[in-house]
Amino acid sequence: MNIDANDNQIITIGDLAKNIGLTTRTLRYWEEVGIIVSEERADGANRGYSPYYVRRIKFIIKLKELGLTIKEMQDLYVAYGEAKETDQMIPKLIAFLDRHTLMVDEKIAKLHSLRKDIVEYRQRMSAKHSSSSM
Repeated sequence: MNIDANDNQIITIGDLAKNIGLTTRTLRYWEEVGIIVSEERADGANRGYSPYYVRRIKFIIKLKELGLTIKEMQDLYVAYGEAKETDQMIPKLIAFLDRHTLMVDEKIAKLHSLRKDIVEYRQRMSAKHSSSSM
């Protein structure tokens, strides 16, 4: 099934999961924690997702790739839900992204320090090995 966010077709959880590379369990979990909502199909069968939620799920995937936690996504959902407009969500998203940028910078600094320690340790071990081989 083609996922076209512009039509009004409800896509089943299985089709959506397959098309966007997630498991149905992940989608169900996101629903359990309240960051997405499924729609009941007219025939009462599988849960499905409207084009709005397909777009939302794709957005959540991007947020997850950026390192946002489920809690942060829940907070964004609440902010968006209260306003029903992105004007309320965007400042929170910017704040989350700023925090994550700082966290990434800190991790980079720690990794750089770790790399330096490893290189220095390797040099000491190489020197020790060279002196013991003579």
